[in-house]
Amino acid sequence: MEEIKKKVEEIVNKVKNDGDFANKFKANPVEAVESVVGMDLPDDQINNIIEMVKAKLGADNGIIGKIKGLFHK
Repeated sequence: MEEIKKKVEEIVNKVKNDGDFANKFKANPVEAVESVVGMDLPDDQINNIIEMVKAKLGADNGIIGKIKGLFHK
């Protein structure tokens, strides 16, 4: 579980600091997460990580304004 938390933090930081990655996460979060994790994970694990990243980003209201529509499909 600790490794997952570290990956979530890494993804959150990339979304906040790398506009290209933020756009990739917005367009295809599964592909973006797998590019950071470095492996193909089962859908339930990927979706869990994506939800954790979105929750962390949601806690930082400033990032929502920078990445409009991130949580809308």
